[in-house]
Amino acid sequence: MSRISVRGFAVASATAVTTVGAVVGVASGSQVSGDSTEAAAAGATIADIPAGQQAQVQTASLTQQADEQSTAADAAALKSAQESARKAAAQTAQDKKDAADEAKAKKDAEAREEKALAASRSAERDADDFEVKGSYTIAETQAMARQMVAGDQFQCFSNIVDHESSWNYRATNASSGAYGLVQALPGSKMASAGSDWQTNPATQIKWGLNYMNERYGSPCGAWSFWQANNWY
Repeated sequence: MSRISVRGFAVASATAVTTVGAVVGVASGSQVSGDSTEAAAAGATIADIPAGQQAQVQTASLTQQADEQSTAADAAALKSAQESARKAAAQTAQDKKDAADEAKAKKDAEAREEKALAASRSAERDADDFEVKGSYTIAETQAMARQMVAGDQFQCFSNIVDHESSWNYRATNASSGAYGLVQALPGSKMASAGSDWQTNPATQIKWGLNYMNERYGSPCGAWSFWQANNWY
């Protein structure tokens, strides 16, 4: 309902009243000035409107105010709902992106680990392929390791042996009993790779390579752990 002007309603009502009065006056022989009628109507106030008509004016005004408030509330609720939906959609999209990035990173890491593991286990030669000798120089021992350990893992393997025994296949830790190139503890563990574990560096390399692969995934995995802990 459109807003009704109290003053306009009063003017209309007063005009109607005075018009009727004018008709009556003419009928009775009296004359009523049109200007005075309009002036009387223009000067009318809410108090000049009959009580029933006042109630109609007030009801119309309150109804319009209620409609305006309801419209404003609906607009605010719609805006809030749209903003909430926008935020929820943005969060969902971000969650999906994060999950996809995490899955990709995990898959890439697994692929790298598998590649490293496969490479570390693809040694060209086994311990039994080497001639058994009474003793071996550091150069000979290192040459064995280069042929047994995959190329991309050799440096990591070498770093560990450097720190553990300085490539001395007879190195013994007097306090702990660790023995050999990779300082197996106890040294007798290396018997699983060959009965000549005490005198054959190839047997020690074989055991050490298997140990690093099984426990750390690769020699480079073992070297990373060693760097963080000074043991492996």
